[in-house]
Amino acid sequence: MIDTRYQIETPEGIDLQAQLAGPAPRGLAFLTDFSIRAVIYIAGSIVFGIFGWGYGFILVLLFLLEWFYPVLFEVLNKGQTPGKQLMDLAVVNDDLTPITWHASVIRNLLRTADMLPFFYLFGISALFITARFQRLGDLAAGTLVIHKILPTDSHSLPEVPAQAPAHALALDDQIAIINYTQRHHQLSESRQQELAEILTPLHNRKGLAAVRYLQGMGRWLLGDKS
Repeated sequence: MIDTRYQIETPEGIDLQAQLAGPAPRGLAFLTDFSIRAVIYIAGSIVFGIFGWGYGFILVLLFLLEWFYPVLFEVLNKGQTPGKQLMDLAVVNDDLTPITWHASVIRNLLRTADMLPFFYLFGISALFITARFQRLGDLAAGTLVIHKILPTDSHSLPEVPAQAPAHALALDDQIAIINYTQRHHQLSESRQQELAEILTPLHNRKGLAAVRYLQGMGRWLLGDKS
């Protein structure tokens, strides 16, 4: 069985885990994004034709859709194009931090190489060959495509009220809190408090109050909005 779990340890000693996205969900996300771009391109071409703006405007539209559509969505929408959002996927750096402009530009520029020699053969082959389901652009940029939220059994979560975060959390903070909540039964009480206090900037609490607050946020991030 292929292990789709990816785990790293932060300098603070917190284990971050993610579930890697395989070829099937990535393929569906790609087809969704391709369809959206195609609809925009066709509609734009019709409008440009009506106003007699010519092929120059159509080529500019095609350029913008091919090169700016994925980069802008990945960086400004937490690693998610509309297709990835539909499939609950996200692009992140290989240290599970949010993708940067630099990494997104590189991974999308390398789509040209992924397309070779035809029908994305190199890119698709790389997905099946690499251990982390990375295409050539991902390898060059140091990025991964992951499932945004790990599946979990709600009965294994700590019995605390769900707590919505007081402010927007970065993707790596969300993953850290989710993993902290899921692993509560593997940690001693003192270790739970120690790790919770490392994340004090997120909650400004100490001791058991910090533990319960973080676990409540973990439940909320995992879908418990009660």
